[in-house]
Amino acid sequence: MTDTAQVADKAKVHEEKEADHHPYFRPKDAATLILVDRSGNIPKVLVGKRHDKVVFMPGKFVFPGGRVDKADYRVPCAAPITSELEANLAKGSPKTPASRAKSLAIAAIREACEETGLCLGRKAEGKARLEGPWQPFADAGLLPDPSSLFLIARAITPPGRVKRFDTRFFTADASAITHRVEGVIHADAELVELVWVELGSKPLADLHPMTRNVLNELDTRLATGPLRHDAPVPFFHFYGGKMQKDILS
Repeated sequence: MTDTAQVADKAKVHEEKEADHHPYFRPKDAATLILVDRSGNIPKVLVGKRHDKVVFMPGKFVFPGGRVDKADYRVPCAAPITSELEANLAKGSPKTPASRAKSLAIAAIREACEETGLCLGRKAEGKARLEGPWQPFADAGLLPDPSSLFLIARAITPPGRVKRFDTRFFTADASAITHRVEGVIHADAELVELVWVELGSKPLADLHPMTRNVLNELDTRLATGPLRHDAPVPFFHFYGGKMQKDILS
């Protein structure tokens, strides 16, 4: 075994041991947005291909998403989240207050705009007072609009990981996209390509297993017709070393 290989093996072992030392690391709130195009016979979802040189999941297809930022609580919106979505986000224990529910939906919109350049917003009266990652909305005279979002699933990273997330998976129809920021996707960006892919196609087979679980749920719901807020929302989590699937209530 070469010195390089030995170092790599030791690093891997260290990483595993380090992870084992954090079985109760508190998950961070996170949100993912799955955009759906239903204009054809088979629904398509938008995925981005990650750069080959990034550390996490290089070259893989992913959905935009990430951690909730503190600023997501304070961002003004063009419309509130629907009462049905707020109720779904509040399900589970402990209960999610309204302000936190809003921040989850807003984070999904922000991450989608940051990573893909696609923005879900609505024209604001006067000039939108937004900055930082929300500057593209301000430049277009928009405020984020979470009213078109549906909650598809919730999933928590298993214990024993240094980084854990309590992720809410949202979906929205492609018609909710109201603005496109040019230049976000390029050869040196985190995402080098955006592709609309049919559900069940080969590129989606290589997704993270949990993401495939969520897509299966989305596929099942789309097969029944328009998305509804009163559909069961699965909750994927780990208990006793095994993945459990409950229904949020």
